[in-house]
Amino acid sequence: MKDEIQYDDFAKLDLRVAKIIAAEEIEGADKLLKITLYVGEEIGERTVAAGIKQWYSPEDLVGKTVVYLANLAPRTLRGVVSQGMIVAAGSDTAILLKPESDAIPGEIIR
Repeated sequence: MKDEIQYDDFAKLDLRVAKIIAAEEIEGADKLLKITLYVGEEIGERTVAAGIKQWYSPEDLVGKTVVYLANLAPRTLRGVVSQGMIVAAGSDTAILLKPESDAIPGEIIR
């Protein structure tokens, strides 16, 4: 288990509903896929580089609704500016977390 945090630390996370609108392989990357998300009108489209290539093909991802960490500082991975992170579970796999119902892209997850 990781170190305990205070509620104020958790409250800093901006978790949103997002819809995957495009996904593609990144040349030379063994683990990463370039994923384009639609995060509602307020945020619009965002790009992430996600280390899920061994579990998902790009064509299987398009249309999925996922949980997205919107306010993670951008980071360049294999030439792709990753603007956040898709939330997944598992230590030996990557199970993409998704809202239970058809939540609308951009909705805040609390």
